Amino acid sequence: MSVHTFFLKFHRFRVSGLTPEEIHSNPDLKKCVVIMAPHTAVADFFIGLRVIRHLRLKMAMAMKKEFFIFPLKPLLLKIGCVPVDRQHALHFADFAVDLIKSRDEIAFIICPEGTRQLVTKWKRGFYQIAVKAGVPICISHIDFRSRTAGIGQIFYPTGDYEKDMEEIEKYYYGMRGKHKGWFNLEDKEPYAHPEWLKR
Repeated sequence: MSVHTFFLKFHRFRVSGLTPEEIHSNPDLKKCVVIMAPHTAVADFFIGLRVIRHLRLKMAMAMKKEFFIFPLKPLLLKIGCVPVDRQHALHFADFAVDLIKSRDEIAFIICPEGTRQLVTKWKRGFYQIAVKAGVPICISHIDFRSRTAGIGQIFYPTGDYEKDMEEIEKYYYGMRGKHKGWFNLEDKEPYAHPEWLKR
C-alpha cells in the first residue's frame, strides 16, 4: 500500500475509477484538464492531491501568488502549484492554455464550482481551457456519499458546451461533498455510481 492510499484509507476513503495503469496506457492523457467535484471543504485539496499522486499524474494547479511565501513556497512548487497574479487572473484561460502547451506532461487541476459554497452553475473556464488546448477532460470525484475518490471518466469535448455539460453533470448525480447540501447535483437521482456504495 502506497503512502497515498494509506492516507485515503486513514480518512475512510478509497480510490475508485481508473487505475494508474489504465491512465498511463492512454497517450492522450499525457496532457489533460482534471476537474474535481464536489468541492465544499479545504479537506478536498488534500484528498485530491493524494489521488493525483496515487495515479502518478504530473499535477499543475493555479494558486494565488500571495500563498507563495516562506515556508509554504517550496512545498507548493514541489507539488505542482503555479503562482497566479492579478494579470494572469484577468486572462486565466489563456494563461492555462499556454502552460499546458509548454509542458510535455501535465494534469491541470480545476475545481469547476469555483468556490466551496453552493453554486447552481459551474464556471466555464475548465471547458474553454480544454477546447483551446486540444486536450481531454478527466472527470474526477471526491464523493463523501460513497467515500470514494478518483478519476472515473475521460471526456473529449465536442465544442457544444451545453450538450457536453449535460453529460459531464450526469457523472456527478447524487454525489455529496463534505458539507451536505453544498453541492448542486447532490439531489439528482438516480445516484450515478451505485456500485461504489458496495464495500
